[in-house]
Amino acid sequence: MPVTSEAERKAYILQRAKELDVKFIRMWFTDILGQLKSFAITVEELEQALEEGMGFDGSSIEGFARIDESDMMALPDPSTFQVLPWRPKENAVARMFCDVHLPGGQPFVGDPRFVLKRNLKRAAELGYTYYVGPELEYFYLKSSTEPEPIDQGGYFDLTPLDAASDLRRETVLTLEELGIGVEYSHHEVAPSQHEIDLRYTDALTMADNAMTYRLVVKEVALKHGVHATFMPKPIFGINGSGMHTHQSLFRGDRNAFFDKADKYHLSRVGKQFLAGLLKHAPEITAITNQWVNSYKRLVPGYEAPAYISWATRNRSDLIRVPEYKPGKEKSTRIEYRAPDPACNPYLAFSVMLAAGLAGIEGKYELPAPVEENVYHMSQEERERRGIHTLPGSLWEALQLTAQSTLVRECLGDHVLDSFIQNKTIEWDRYRAHVTDYEIKRYLPIL
Repeated sequence: MPVTSEAERKAYILQRAKELDVKFIRMWFTDILGQLKSFAITVEELEQALEEGMGFDGSSIEGFARIDESDMMALPDPSTFQVLPWRPKENAVARMFCDVHLPGGQPFVGDPRFVLKRNLKRAAELGYTYYVGPELEYFYLKSSTEPEPIDQGGYFDLTPLDAASDLRRETVLTLEELGIGVEYSHHEVAPSQHEIDLRYTDALTMADNAMTYRLVVKEVALKHGVHATFMPKPIFGINGSGMHTHQSLFRGDRNAFFDKADKYHLSRVGKQFLAGLLKHAPEITAITNQWVNSYKRLVPGYEAPAYISWATRNRSDLIRVPEYKPGKEKSTRIEYRAPDPACNPYLAFSVMLAAGLAGIEGKYELPAPVEENVYHMSQEERERRGIHTLPGSLWEALQLTAQSTLVRECLGDHVLDSFIQNKTIEWDRYRAHVTDYEIKRYLPIL
């Protein structure tokens, strides 16, 4: 029987928990950095949790609240109930994503899930549903202390070079048990680098799925005695890990980015959205690439974007528009290639959507595509063609984000100010650290 009303959804979850012998429910939510947080309740508390939420102390959660404003309520979303496959079937463990509220019942403005919901509501008011399909790359390593690969495979390699085929297989099966659709899984370019692509869906569901995906990848790796990392650039001299994000807007069941008559099969709305991403890329980069290490990936030569341009075939550009296949109008999309898989997906999807909508509302003009390899151009050629660069460091990115009206309106004062404060501390600690590079380079000669 289809579940329609909120009351029916809650009743259905209570019934499913009983049928599946669920004893514990993990209440999941994220801090502003995209770190998954959790506490468990017993099934006897589930009905109350669904009605009123469960209280917790928010003062120790990064970016949530000061100690004198610490009381928070985690209200589980019934649509996210899933049994965790890696836990015992008897007295099973389920998980539910939660919206964080204040004790009075109002949404907490520092909750990243609420931030994304607010931006999706704005898109809905303009008549759009925002769909995304991220490609999250990661590495399997022998341990969490040394970045030593477990294989020497390359792009699309099959066994025996790809020693992680069984790990990917188990990960895909686990994701599907959790109701998460998977399109592709394969070995990536670098040794021990892998990618599993999640099936395109609405942005809120996808943000929840991305959080689950990162945990599943790590759980399966741990089970087999290896370490999985989403660190953007764990190994010097080879490709880093990205989260290329395919995105489109729909009006009902019609792709608002598609125009059959256009040379690139992109509608006016699609071009304006793309232009918005291009224009606002520098100021959203601190959100899509939030770690010091993120900027070790965003350098020329390793298939990661460093320059702000777009194309259809060229993978050195920041944005790629995959070529149209006849009969696949719904697949028309824009691939934004800057984000990395260690970002907070709720905030990253929010700022990408905000940039695109700014392009639509401001009727931005789309510059010409750049099909040549931007890395091979001279500095003079790039300047002549108006091709600018992404920020070169976390500090540079933070300066742009802190001054961005678009990001402030998108994230809200609480989240943006907390984020900037946290990342400034991270940068100051990094700046004070003496690296191996400095020891090897300077100690013998200075």
